[in-house]
Amino acid sequence: MRIRQPIVTVLGHVDHGKTTILDKIRRTTVQKKEAGGITQHIGATEVPIDVIEKITKPLTKMFPVKFKIPGLLFIDTPGHEAFTNLRKRGGSIADIAVLVVDVNQGFQPQTREAVEILKTYRVPFVVAANKVDAITGWVSKENSPITESLKRQRKDVLQELDTKIYQIVASLSEYGFDSERYDRVTDFTKQIVIIPTSGKTGEGIPELLLYLAGLAQKYLEKRLEIDENAPGKGAILEVKEETGIGTTLTTILYDGVIRKGDRIVFGTKDGPKETRVRALLKPKPLDEIRDPRDKFRGVDEVHAAAGLKIAAPDIDDAIPGSPVVVVRSEEERRQAIEQIKNEIASISFETDDVGLIVKADTLGSLEALVKILRDHGYPVKKAEIGNVSKKDVMEASVVRQKDRYLGAVIAFNVGLEPGVEEEAFRLDVPIIRENVVYRIIERYQSWREEEREREKKEKLTKLILPGKIKILEGYVFRRSDPAIVGVRVLAGVVKPKYPLMREDGRPVGTIKGMQKDKKGVEEAHEGDELAVAIQGPLVGRHIFEGDVLYTDVPENHIKELLRNKHLIPESYIEVLQEIAEIKRKRGGKE
Repeated sequence: MRIRQPIVTVLGHVDHGKTTILDKIRRTTVQKKEAGGITQHIGATEVPIDVIEKITKPLTKMFPVKFKIPGLLFIDTPGHEAFTNLRKRGGSIADIAVLVVDVNQGFQPQTREAVEILKTYRVPFVVAANKVDAITGWVSKENSPITESLKRQRKDVLQELDTKIYQIVASLSEYGFDSERYDRVTDFTKQIVIIPTSGKTGEGIPELLLYLAGLAQKYLEKRLEIDENAPGKGAILEVKEETGIGTTLTTILYDGVIRKGDRIVFGTKDGPKETRVRALLKPKPLDEIRDPRDKFRGVDEVHAAAGLKIAAPDIDDAIPGSPVVVVRSEEERRQAIEQIKNEIASISFETDDVGLIVKADTLGSLEALVKILRDHGYPVKKAEIGNVSKKDVMEASVVRQKDRYLGAVIAFNVGLEPGVEEEAFRLDVPIIRENVVYRIIERYQSWREEEREREKKEKLTKLILPGKIKILEGYVFRRSDPAIVGVRVLAGVVKPKYPLMREDGRPVGTIKGMQKDKKGVEEAHEGDELAVAIQGPLVGRHIFEGDVLYTDVPENHIKELLRNKHLIPESYIEVLQEIAEIKRKRGGKE
């Protein structure tokens, strides 16, 4: 048995500085290449123990630690909280986490969700209270331990820092966590360590590495013990074509060993698949494995924990997020196939329920998206990897007929097959496409709001709206059956089939048709003058020239209109109130 590197995951709210902190550690600038400035693929950075010793050297007098671990393996989790919930990626395979909080902003929505996830998975974590350099009056020194930086600050600046840190302490206590600034912690088994940092200047990075390595070594030693010769287990982070090599699987190996020539089982869209390892490629330490500045080096075997690339035949259809398992016997092969089959089936599914159609590019992002949609109370009918097809749109259209708010396609980081846009337009199905998860949720919620307004407007078209007309003197074209008279619309709106009443509330008949300039019209508004055919009354007995008539709006329509008065013009409300008052008086008389 030996101790492997702890696997470290970095979580936090968007733009709070996760990637900046990792960049400072690995001296690359991944962030500039990512969608919306937010890291969207999980990369990994191996920080060997000799580098950690070099960075933390100024602290060894105050905090003497004898390192036993071979280093730290950072998983660079994407910027949105849902991505921390990938099984065997950034979640349960993480030994310890860094929760990055902008010290000036405190807890934000994604911070809270990250804490919930860490709590659910029982992953221990330290807090990087980041961006201390942005505190007014802060005096920075590049790459300084925060212990030294604190000595350089004015008293009022230190008080400001304390105020901000205790806001983080208060936020963590809401989730049942006791926490304290790193130099005031009395019991590391019970208190979460908060380290003031600046990803920009590098201040606090020495303490961050020291506490991660020290805490992992002290409290997770049993978990970090691995059998070096056990069959390797890993998670596929990315399937990528490499020039001169072919398709490779970017993998985090978290247990055992993988050797050149090993048989491996991994997941595809169509189920488990088997192949043989042609080459194992490792980056040099301090290189980001997804985009190293130097070429990979081929190795014969890799022990956990490590980030590596596996080159093998027939792996183009491997799914990111799927497990990859080394198999050395028929029994191991059978178990691996069963495990992967169950895992894929639990994430990629189709049900008969009414729900959203969800498409994503990887198993991990699909699972994360389904999880967060369900957490928001939105059911999912189908979850699948791949581009949006006409079939997806058709299925969403069927759902839309049952529940207009769930008849949508949620598409993360995928394209559209030919003709899909036209089909979606024809069937009135929204396709909500994004490559940043939290935005896709926000856009779906916005669409639901718009849809709610649209539904209200549609309801209004089925209601009798308030209208007020005056019969013009000298414009009686026919006295009855139907009576045809010239009118002016004084307020509101009138339409064919609307019932009319007098000013005393007595019903007089129904509008049969309307004409303006000898052409039929479907509605008339304030100021319009036109001829109206009214079925029911006799001019001279029931209605007279100069009379004012109102649309006879039923009581339940009045209530519905008043509930949605923001959807109708102000002038309509005034007429509606007049109509309601007429009906109240008439009701009193009866």
